[in-house]
Amino acid sequence: MAFCKLQILPFDAEAAETFHRLKSVHPRTGTMDLKIAAICLAHDAMLLTRNQSDFDHIPGLRVENWLD
Repeated sequence: MAFCKLQILPFDAEAAETFHRLKSVHPRTGTMDLKIAAICLAHDAMLLTRNQSDFDHIPGLRVENWLD
C-alpha cells in the first residue's frame, strides 16, 4: 500500500512558530487546521486533503485532493 511509504511529519519548534504566525493572521481558522498547515509549511510538504477549501486561503501552502 502506498501509504506505508509516507512520512509522518512532527509538530516541531519550526511548525510551532509557523502556527503562531498563521494564528495571528487567520484568527477565525480552526486551530487544528492551522496546525496541519503549519506542519506542511515548516517542512515544505504538500497537504493532501478532501477539504481543500479549508486551506486555500493560506499563502504558500501546497494543497491537493487526490480523492476527487
